[in-house]
Amino acid sequence: MANGYMGKILEIDLTSKKIGTIDTDMKIAEKFVGGRGLGARYLWERVKTPGLDPLSPQNPLMIFTGPLTGTILPGPSRLVVCTKAANTSPASSSYPKASTVAYSCMGGQIGPEIKFAGYDGVIITGKSEKPAYIVIDDSKVEIRDAAKLWGKNTNQTDLLLSQELGPTFRTMYIGPAGENLVKYAGIITESSRAAGRSGVGCVMGSKNLKAIAVRGTNIVPVADMEGLVALRKEMFNALKTWNGYDQWRRWGTAAMLLASSQAGTQATKNFREGTDLQGAKIGAPISEKEFWVKHRSCFQCPLHCMKIGQVTSGPYKGTIAEGPEYETGTMHGSNCQVTDVAGMMKSIELADDLGFDSISVANVLAFVMDLYDKGVVTSADLDGIEMKWGNVEGMIALQKKIAYREGVGAILAEGVKAAAAKFGKDADKFAMHIKGQEIAAWNIPANHGFAIVYGTSNRGACHQVGPTVEEQQRRTMCDTVVICRFLYYGIGTALFQKALNTVTGWKLDDAAFFRVADRIWNQEKVFNAREGFRRVDDYVPKRMTTDAFTAGPKKGAILPPDKQEQILDEYYTKRGWDTKTSLPTEAKLKELDLGDLAPVVQGLR
Repeated sequence: MANGYMGKILEIDLTSKKIGTIDTDMKIAEKFVGGRGLGARYLWERVKTPGLDPLSPQNPLMIFTGPLTGTILPGPSRLVVCTKAANTSPASSSYPKASTVAYSCMGGQIGPEIKFAGYDGVIITGKSEKPAYIVIDDSKVEIRDAAKLWGKNTNQTDLLLSQELGPTFRTMYIGPAGENLVKYAGIITESSRAAGRSGVGCVMGSKNLKAIAVRGTNIVPVADMEGLVALRKEMFNALKTWNGYDQWRRWGTAAMLLASSQAGTQATKNFREGTDLQGAKIGAPISEKEFWVKHRSCFQCPLHCMKIGQVTSGPYKGTIAEGPEYETGTMHGSNCQVTDVAGMMKSIELADDLGFDSISVANVLAFVMDLYDKGVVTSADLDGIEMKWGNVEGMIALQKKIAYREGVGAILAEGVKAAAAKFGKDADKFAMHIKGQEIAAWNIPANHGFAIVYGTSNRGACHQVGPTVEEQQRRTMCDTVVICRFLYYGIGTALFQKALNTVTGWKLDDAAFFRVADRIWNQEKVFNAREGFRRVDDYVPKRMTTDAFTAGPKKGAILPPDKQEQILDEYYTKRGWDTKTSLPTEAKLKELDLGDLAPVVQGLR
């Protein structure tokens, strides 16, 4: 067992019911570290040919921790779910089931619990004949009948698992959206924390797997415990002197709702605008005054940025939910033109309870509202639902239809790209996605860096990856060691790099640390390239290059097509990739000790 690692990966085949372990491959770990990095490499080694159906039993659903997970440090509380994405597709490909890599991070308490149970990760393949759930109790692992859980919403599932297993187990599960193979279904823990992006809940549902419950009693081995204790103190001190510390503790990401709107960077009215002129009605001060009741945090985190609240009056009285975070508040609020906190929080709560990627489902709702507003669809096309801007009751009704694939919900369950093709009538102009994944809550015309953030992300439109190569490297390491990005803002990467060496006994310097990130990014890129993704798949929706904002402080903002070409050329050049195809060069792959990928890429040119 190497320091920072438990030395084992749990393997479960749901078809054969075979349960076993493999040794963590330390040669891979030294090159890819953990979390997203291990996921990228293990996916490459287990999905050896392109075009595998993401819903095939052969597609592995993998959960990875990092070497810092389960230690006493603030930040490394997360896990990463890795698989082949259910919801992405290239502009063209020889493979009808082509899709990108998928990685989706989840906070809360369950990541450390997997380490405590004795595993660096869990790899699940196959498909259970009947609905099942997995119970991991240290070395005792069972596949149990999930008949009484199947069909239940996530809140009910959480409660039933707690009643059966007791409060010492940590759980993650899908809702009806995952069971019914909604392409943008997520995996939920603690009722509202989610591995939301990339359709990982859809892949889990395709395996007839309802939930995973974990309890562990092991201790993570550390090379230098005395040094780690000192480093923990240094990290906490860094956080307390961070100028954003009090704001994050008070408001979490909701603080950005008004700030982004004022900057003209907020997704508003299906991305038509960058400023919500009525945004003050759903910002953090209103939520603090009218909704929030308590704060929560992930394992070992002092920020407690999760805000829990309750609606106390009106038609949604009794709604208990977590949020709004910036992404959920923008997507269920400003982007759908909802102007009251109670209605916004009801839509957010329902999205979590049904098991959606909350970002994607709200993008879908705004897409439908835009189509309805422009007369592309009518209420007759929407099973009688009038999807006017801000209609919370319509949003609720449509979410339920999507989760159960009822009527028009079956079309919308495929995501905006596929739904636009089905609707026709130029509906694709209103579909805000990249590579098939719905765009998140930051708009592009007034912030051109987000054309790189969304466009070049290896998992399809993703707000988390950074607008420059350097920032992408830093954030890739956040997903790899595996730490919360909010704590990275306050602590920086240098102390986490030091922590990695302190825990593992390695001696990575700055260059080696970020070379790992570069290697991971290129590994993912080659996986996507083999599936058929090229430069054409890195472009933003055309409307952002033709329709300028009409309101707010950034009125007139637009992303000129030639500017998009310029920033992509510059980005690919800095990455060491071919600017025409976006493919990594042979020299770049060899530089990163990925020479085994060079023949694959050469065959794609």
